[in-house]
Amino acid sequence: MPAYVEVALHLARLRGTFHYHLPRQLETTVGSGHLVVVPFGPRRAQGVVLRRADEAPVPETRPVEALVDPEPVLTAAQLELAAWLHQATRAPIGECVALMIPSGLARHADQRYRLTDAEASPDGGTQAALLALLRARGPLRGRQIERHLGRRDWRRAAQALVRRGVLESTPVLDEPAVGPRRIRAARLAVPPARARSAFDDLGRGQASERRRAVLQALIDERGPLDVTWLYAEAGARPHDLRYLEERGLVAFEAREVMRDPLADTPPAHSRPPELTRDQLAVWEPIRQRLAAGGGEAFLLHGVTGSGKTEIYLRACEHILERGGTAIVLVPEISLTPQTTARFVGRFPGRVGVLHSGLGAGERFDTWRRARRGDLRVIVGARSALFAPVPDPGLIVVDEEHDDSYKEQDGPVRYHAREAALEYARRLGAVCLLGSATPDVVTYHRARRGEVRLLELPLRIFPEATGRRGSAGRASGAMPPVHIVDMRQELRLGNTSLFSRRLAAALGETLDAGQQAILFLNRRGAATYVFCRDCGWVARCPRCATPLTHHPASDALRCHHCGYRRRPPTTCPQCGGDRVRYFGAGTQRIQAEVEARFPGARTLRWDWDVTRRKGAHDVILAHFAAHRADVLIGTQMLAKGLDLPLVTLVGIVSADTGLHLPDYRAAERTFQVLTQVAGRAGRGQAEGQAILQTYHPEHPAIRAAAAHDYRAFYETELRHRRQLGYPPFRRLVRLVYRATSTERVERETARLAGRLRRDAERRAAAVEVVGPTPCFFTRRQGMTRWQILLRGDEPAALVPDDLPQGWTVDVDPVSLL
Repeated sequence: MPAYVEVALHLARLRGTFHYHLPRQLETTVGSGHLVVVPFGPRRAQGVVLRRADEAPVPETRPVEALVDPEPVLTAAQLELAAWLHQATRAPIGECVALMIPSGLARHADQRYRLTDAEASPDGGTQAALLALLRARGPLRGRQIERHLGRRDWRRAAQALVRRGVLESTPVLDEPAVGPRRIRAARLAVPPARARSAFDDLGRGQASERRRAVLQALIDERGPLDVTWLYAEAGARPHDLRYLEERGLVAFEAREVMRDPLADTPPAHSRPPELTRDQLAVWEPIRQRLAAGGGEAFLLHGVTGSGKTEIYLRACEHILERGGTAIVLVPEISLTPQTTARFVGRFPGRVGVLHSGLGAGERFDTWRRARRGDLRVIVGARSALFAPVPDPGLIVVDEEHDDSYKEQDGPVRYHAREAALEYARRLGAVCLLGSATPDVVTYHRARRGEVRLLELPLRIFPEATGRRGSAGRASGAMPPVHIVDMRQELRLGNTSLFSRRLAAALGETLDAGQQAILFLNRRGAATYVFCRDCGWVARCPRCATPLTHHPASDALRCHHCGYRRRPPTTCPQCGGDRVRYFGAGTQRIQAEVEARFPGARTLRWDWDVTRRKGAHDVILAHFAAHRADVLIGTQMLAKGLDLPLVTLVGIVSADTGLHLPDYRAAERTFQVLTQVAGRAGRGQAEGQAILQTYHPEHPAIRAAAAHDYRAFYETELRHRRQLGYPPFRRLVRLVYRATSTERVERETARLAGRLRRDAERRAAAVEVVGPTPCFFTRRQGMTRWQILLRGDEPAALVPDDLPQGWTVDVDPVSLL
């Protein structure tokens, strides 16, 4: 009797699972979690076995063709998590499973198209474009054609041409993008004594000296050495190694080496500090739960600089002592090398890092080391949650409020915080959420007892300040935040980017040899370019969003799709010559600082200067070493930096984003302002923050300046209760995009009508809002409209048969 397996395939937008039977040679080797190759229609595809079965729900099945990896690529707990993601996000199960496989290991099914009749005439414009492309480029795969004709329905045209015999279509399966890295290594082919005795036989001269150096290095090492190392350190040349090989003294072999992104990370070695009284109070219940086993979720609400990271380290140490493993999530790991260094210093040789800034080979090798248990602590961005570490007993989500934990572009719109809570529950593990500015929904859960609330209300200072805490270390209040009303500055004739107070404080900071951070929630040099005569604004033709001016290249750029053009000298709408630049960006702030303070050394830290791998680390290292006095940047500055010499934080524009049409606009503003202000005064010297705003009376501004999370939370909660937003009701956002505006309006109206009828038929307490244009109505040449579902369980109303063009976002973090 044959054995069957249920497989989730790695094919885009494919829903459901499929059953296959195992050929005799695979019956005893294939089980849950294995990666296999199977036939699917005319194609071959890759998928993961979800479970074995004694029978199949269909009368005929096809065989599994091959086993990709002899070991399972997913654990049983990961398969359960994938099933939960499928239910929670409404994404296909195959897409959820694919999240947990390193991108380099995945093999994608595709079709290869080849012309068979070069003289054939097309029936339409899309067919003509496809035939012209194939005539010019030769046979192409579907993904290659997509890059050229992605805005056309070229697949339908290709199928018509295949039926006519004009094209030939062949199924293909890509080879893995990465595999184990192998190097050529040299080793002694004779005993060390025999190699030494050969020294005199090598003769005299420079070549003989190099060859003796090679032999001596191999004798000293007592093992194989990378030939590139021998070239660099022993001064050897290829013909020297060939000479030694021909005389039987040296042999060569291929050695596998692991790519380790942390190999050059200097560990932050330090003796674990004595905990303050507040830290002891929050650590004890966590320690008790870790010792007792069994899952529980904690929210560690601690002000910036209150010592949350030390609690994470203690928890990891405790779980490692018990033989378990830990996963530590941090937002945008490439921006927080300090956190990584602290974990490497505390657990040398046992820490792995996973984030999008790594190469495919580095991610693949870290995944393999985690799977076989070599790494006991995984630190990374949201995808690190899916590392296959054995027996995870602790999951930490640092800065749990951060929006980067939400996947907002891929096929599975999951939130890593919610997935971490569910994963820990299924594992029976402890989940530790930490933030100085918790998400309103998370804090509401804690107030209701769904998550255990622990608080660190005081900041920890170095002992040299003399501000002593009850446990022998210094503790104290947050740095003062001074609100400056920029409306008043304008009335007094100050049109500068800097208020008088900020300019004076910056001068005093520089004179004292200290450092300052200037924060702006924008990039480029100007927010937009407009005509003062008719009001025309320079916009991206594909996205309809205002273009940003970059003076270094004197170009206008779209930060959604990359479109760029030269700035106009006259208005294309009215012909006027009063085209002006409005707003301020990091480049303009940098220029003004350098003009006001000629001796100041400045650094910019924003998206435009950190696109190269490792740029974040370089900038932060320079500033931490005081090779710059003023760090000017955007949102990156709010993410977990610990810079003891920073005594001044200047928030140049606090209002950006405050009045956007999104229910979380005030929350985001409060969070980023509080986090940025918290970068000041973390060392021995007192610090301060200066907050420039045109809305000093706004509750989010006032609460941020007072470091008063509770006040913000209570105000925001009343507002959301009145309007029916989370945490009181849940949301689902449905977005449709197409090149034709008429098609978008027609399709969104059709679905909205269907949803309203279904809600009425089911008596579901779900409100259907829309359809309406998205805030960013055009993106990359596509028109975007949205429908919002609001209710207790709105996801249950989403149909499974949504056509291509729709995206489903359950519990969105943004409605823009």
